[in-house]
Amino acid sequence: MFARLHLVLFSLLMLLGQYTFAVEQTSYKVENIKDNIYRFSAGHYHSAFMIVDKVALVTDPLNSDAAKYLKSYIKKTFNADIKYMVYSHSHVDHAMGGNELIDKNTTVVSHKFAADDLRLNKVPTALPDLTFTDTLKIELGDSYVLLNYYGPNNGRGNVSMRFMPANVLYVVDWIVLGRMPYKNLIGYDINGMLSSTKAILNEPPFAVFIGGHADTGNRDDVVSYLHYIEDLHAAVRDGMLAGKKLSTLQKEITLEKYSHLKMYQQWLPLNIEGVYNNLVEMGYFNFRSDIDAQF
Repeated sequence: MFARLHLVLFSLLMLLGQYTFAVEQTSYKVENIKDNIYRFSAGHYHSAFMIVDKVALVTDPLNSDAAKYLKSYIKKTFNADIKYMVYSHSHVDHAMGGNELIDKNTTVVSHKFAADDLRLNKVPTALPDLTFTDTLKIELGDSYVLLNYYGPNNGRGNVSMRFMPANVLYVVDWIVLGRMPYKNLIGYDINGMLSSTKAILNEPPFAVFIGGHADTGNRDDVVSYLHYIEDLHAAVRDGMLAGKKLSTLQKEITLEKYSHLKMYQQWLPLNIEGVYNNLVEMGYFNFRSDIDAQF
């Protein structure tokens, strides 16, 4: 009898946990960031959109349910049609649900590489019908969005979006504020992250930063993020050049001045693994004759 009661209670707790997780995953929030620029949050994911008169430019749909919610919100709150939908890049955790977000006459935009990936990988989302290679300016009334491609960083065809005249910058995945980069940096090019972030900081200052995850911030916050990935990259690289294995690097590298970042304890060893693997897979450190180590 006791065993059966224990089993029933355990099952109820499991169901309650799953329900709580589902609620967290489907919690939505819209925040006015500056002027006519808004951040849309679906759990731990964020996108940005701009309203001009009764038309909207939206970014990543995230997923079908989030896209349906956002489209309904924009219609009810602003009575606006979706004129443009712009993908930040091709990764499916940001690009799914495009068909649920667009209107009949929406122009879908992405970098050429992102468009190629969405097509070649047969991603079930709205495919881009306007692509570019370096920069693209999309005008919407007296506002506009400037898209820039800086080369590889995270995923394919990942671009920055600067909303003007509000001067709000939106970047997904290759800049993350207030939190560690994601786990073992799956899909990242560490050297590209460094060069792309430096390119952003070499441009005219922006007023507000919106990321695809974690916190909003300012230019100083992006500088702090750059310092972290520079220090992470240097520590792993120099350790590998000294012939140290991954397990040794994970024990020795602490980067304690970044311990305030969310997920520091959980993800620092994974961040180290990500850079290590990137230097092996992309930098061919395992073929270097100047390193006395087994990778």
